[in-house]
Amino acid sequence: MNSQRYARICEMLARRQPDLTVCMEEVHKPHNVSAIVRTADAVGVHEVHAVWPAGKIRTMASTAAGSNSWVKVKTHPTIAEAVATLKGRGMQILATHLSDKSVDFREIDYTRPTCILMGQEKTGITQKALDLADQDIIIPMIGMVQSLNVSVASALILYEAQRQRQNAGMYERANSTLPEDEQQRLLFEGGYPVLAHVAKRKKLPYPHVNNSGEIEADEAWWATMQAAK
Repeated sequence: MNSQRYARICEMLARRQPDLTVCMEEVHKPHNVSAIVRTADAVGVHEVHAVWPAGKIRTMASTAAGSNSWVKVKTHPTIAEAVATLKGRGMQILATHLSDKSVDFREIDYTRPTCILMGQEKTGITQKALDLADQDIIIPMIGMVQSLNVSVASALILYEAQRQRQNAGMYERANSTLPEDEQQRLLFEGGYPVLAHVAKRKKLPYPHVNNSGEIEADEAWWATMQAAK
């Protein structure tokens, strides 16, 4: 990869916010999944989470992965498992839901580790998920409609989180806080997508990408990469 590409990827990695995420509870329309993942990337979210019925996991995970190769999509079998994982990382769980304890989404402190829980398009967040959440939030509506499209709602909330974090200087890092192996994965897949595809197909380990954006690999690795099969 050229130096400009390498610098751009390093800049992106430095601005990633590993303690900000979205969890989609059975969001099932591909265009909504795709839009949520793309917005997540745009505001620096590194990983999103999703709960889908067993029969749809492969299809929906493929949709999400295809929408943006820079954002990881972690699937969970149940909402309880998803929330337990996120709370284990110290995240506050915010449910987009109108209730007597709901607060305006702009009143939340998003500089804290945060997960935004988005519900299914037609029925919204399940009661089980609401019981597990720390706070209900709403987007004020002064017109006749009662709710926004799930991808639009997630974008509004994520950009409020970005605004707060930007003001707090949380995007002004010189280096990434992501684990080194994750940085290397993204550097290789983003800088050398064709080679990454071949390496996956041949089940080869990814090589090291040095500080100049160059691949460091031995002759055996290159020979295997270049072999016909």
